[in-house]
Amino acid sequence: MSGRLEGRRAVITGAARGLGLACARRLASEGARVVLADLDAAEGAAAAASFGDMGGSAVFVRCDVAAMEELEAAIRRCEAEWGGIDILVNNAGMAPAADILSIDEAAFDRVIAVNLKAAVFGTQVAARRMIAQGTGGVVINMSSVNAVLNIPHLVAYNLSKGGLNQLTRNAAIALAPHGIRVCGIGPGTVLTELTRNAVWTDEAARRSILSRTPIGRAGEPEEIAAIAAFLASDDASYVTGETIYADGGRLGLNYTVPAGA
Repeated sequence: MSGRLEGRRAVITGAARGLGLACARRLASEGARVVLADLDAAEGAAAAASFGDMGGSAVFVRCDVAAMEELEAAIRRCEAEWGGIDILVNNAGMAPAADILSIDEAAFDRVIAVNLKAAVFGTQVAARRMIAQGTGGVVINMSSVNAVLNIPHLVAYNLSKGGLNQLTRNAAIALAPHGIRVCGIGPGTVLTELTRNAVWTDEAARRSILSRTPIGRAGEPEEIAAIAAFLASDDASYVTGETIYADGGRLGLNYTVPAGA
């Protein structure tokens, strides 16, 4: 693996498992030093320890991203460990099932706080640090195809991801004069542990997903992480304000396709 992120310092939220952990491992493998921030202390600490031969490239910080002081603490930990921050990946998210008729205020507020508000203020805190350093930086927002498409029983999730796309565009314009790029990734169905255990074991659900995925399979976390590494690197130096959709062709499809065995 190349060292195109050698010496870069990153904070990744929701990094104890799934897409966040895959992104952390990929960035570390390319030379970055990474703070894994997550609410799950036991799993997060184990994840950081699992980096093994990457040496001291990863540390864990327990962080509820809905609490501003904890978000700031994660970024301060990056500064304390390595002297600054160059990359922020706003990955933490949640998607409880509820439609417009059943969602309650507390559940709605929690989803917006975790999925959108945390990204707004995490970006603000990180960008202020990057400006003070004078070296620029990169913010990557983990969006979803459901920022554009809709699943009715995920109303709060859909709204939060749509807002996240606007944050990507807005912050990219506002921060461009400071040498800070802001990009997004919009995955389709990706085989994280949650998807494998909760969705992929249901044959009807699996076939339904594949019927609207032209490439004929789900994605792997490592494929999303590869996009994050590209966006964080100088290879993407002219890319800002854009969300890259890694969805197997779903967004371009207006019909269903036969699902294979």
